[in-house]
Amino acid sequence: MAELLAGKNTVVLGVANRWSIAYAIASAFVREGASVFLTYQSERQRETVEELGAELKVRKVLPCDVTKQEELDSLVEHLKQDAPVLDAVVHSIAFANKEDLSRPFLQTSRDGYLLAQEVSSYSLVSVSRALAPLMTSGGSITTLTYLGSTRVVQNYNVMGVAKAALEACVRYLASELGPSKIRVNAVSAGPIKTASARGIKDLTKVLDGVAKASPLRRNTDTAEVADTVVFLTSNMARGVTGNIVYVDSGFQIVGLGLSE
Repeated sequence: MAELLAGKNTVVLGVANRWSIAYAIASAFVREGASVFLTYQSERQRETVEELGAELKVRKVLPCDVTKQEELDSLVEHLKQDAPVLDAVVHSIAFANKEDLSRPFLQTSRDGYLLAQEVSSYSLVSVSRALAPLMTSGGSITTLTYLGSTRVVQNYNVMGVAKAALEACVRYLASELGPSKIRVNAVSAGPIKTASARGIKDLTKVLDGVAKASPLRRNTDTAEVADTVVFLTSNMARGVTGNIVYVDSGFQIVGLGLSE
C-alpha cells in the first residue's frame, strides 16, 4: 500500500509525551513515509522529546517556544538547512493557567486570558507567518481544537474562548494562504485523557458523558485523530481548506436527550 505522505517534509509542534495527540500524529506521519521534525518548548521538555524523536526515528528535534520570536526565527533557519521546502505543519499547542480553568469564566484574570490567547490561538498565526515562506510548493497547516469553542463546556472556560479565536484564525489564514496553495484546517477532537486534558476539572465525567451520548457510544482516541490529520495533510485532501473536521464519535451532532 502506498505511503500517503511519502517524500513530504513535516513539522509537528506540541509533542509533550507519548500520550499526547501530537505524538500520535508524528507517529502516523512516520508510518506514512513523511520526514518529520519535532519541536520542544523548553529545556525541561528537551530530553523527553528527544527520546520520543529517537524512538520514532524523526529527522531532527528542534527547540521552539512559540511565544518567543527569536526561537521561531531559529526554527526557520534550521529548517532552511535541513528541509528547504516544507510541506506540512501541525500546530498542537495550547495552554491556560490551571487556576483560570478551575474557576468560573467570569473570574478569569486579565493576564490569564491574554496568556491563553497568545499560546493557544495567536501562536498559529505566528507559526504560519514564520513557516509559510518555506512552503514554496504549497502544503498543509493543521491545528487542534475542541467543541468548547462553540458550545459551553463546563470547566473549559478560558480555553474555550481561546479555541474559538483559534478557529477564526484558521478561516482567515486559509483565505490568505490559499493563493499560495497552502491549506489550513483544524481537527476538533473529542475529549481524550491526555496529560494536558487532566487539567480540566471532572474530565472523567466528561468522558463518561460523551461515551454514553455519542452516536458511536464511545470516546475517540489519539490514533483516530492522527489518521484524520494524515488525510488532511495528504494530497487526498487537496480541495479541503478552512474547515473544522470533527473526530469525536459524532458527539457534536447530539441534542439534549438524544442518548436516552
